[in-house]
Amino acid sequence: MGHSIIEYLQQKGDVEIIVLTRGNSKRHHNVTYVNWDAATQGEWAKQINGSKAVINLVGKSVNCRYTTKNKREIIASRVNATVAIGKAIQQATNPPKVWINAGSAAIFGNGKADIKDEYSPVGEGFSAQVCKIWEQAFFRTSTPGTRKVFLRIGLVFQKNKGLLQPFTNLAKIGFGGTIGSGDQYVSWIHENDFVKIIDSVLTDESYQGIIHCASPLPVTNKHFMTALRNALDKSFGFYNPSILVKLVAIFIGTEAELVLTGRRVVSSILEQKKFVFQFPAIENALQHLLTKEQVKILL
Repeated sequence: MGHSIIEYLQQKGDVEIIVLTRGNSKRHHNVTYVNWDAATQGEWAKQINGSKAVINLVGKSVNCRYTTKNKREIIASRVNATVAIGKAIQQATNPPKVWINAGSAAIFGNGKADIKDEYSPVGEGFSAQVCKIWEQAFFRTSTPGTRKVFLRIGLVFQKNKGLLQPFTNLAKIGFGGTIGSGDQYVSWIHENDFVKIIDSVLTDESYQGIIHCASPLPVTNKHFMTALRNALDKSFGFYNPSILVKLVAIFIGTEAELVLTGRRVVSSILEQKKFVFQFPAIENALQHLLTKEQVKILL
């Protein structure tokens, strides 16, 4: 997601981009990379002072086994980075105008078919609990001079990379059928619409608080996998039963619930603001994102 934002801002031009990274500090393609540990105050905090906006996307991937150690790291990575940024903003003599923090639509747990907007009660389970703690860390930090926006993000689908890739790989080898019951909802968003929401939040001061970052048309897994096969020109895909998904998840070191559960998330706030999605429907989004992949298959 970070690369999508950087590319978008670079296209706008006349923007200085500073990326906080665990890697080495460097300058590359007009982007300044500054080392930080995502937990404690340091020289990096000077970059916050005088900046126009701060966008925090930090968090250990949930694509792992939920061992006690991994659960602790998943929570700590999100909370520590959020708290550290909050302190840097509080200490800044010229604080940023807006602080955008990434969150997740997983706060609703396994929401089934119930529609969830910004005013819906949150869910239960480990994923939901992580999100609750994450949001609490963000909102308990007082930043009077900085507008705060917390994005509950659905699955961000990007061209030829990211979260869409595992599903694409399954479909390519013939396992692009329904996963589990197929009734679990997929709340998703095209990368173009994701950065468009980021841009709207940066420029429109009326955006604040919690905002859902997802297409207005979430789909069931069965619907999603059918649209994926069609985009890849695959007429058939083997069904993926829950028991098989659970066994494979253990083998590859992840959690089956990541694909066997879901939630039907929409944004009442974006609807009220008449935000226009470029790719509201999954079919058009996948056709756009997988065009290059489809050409390779046909060749």
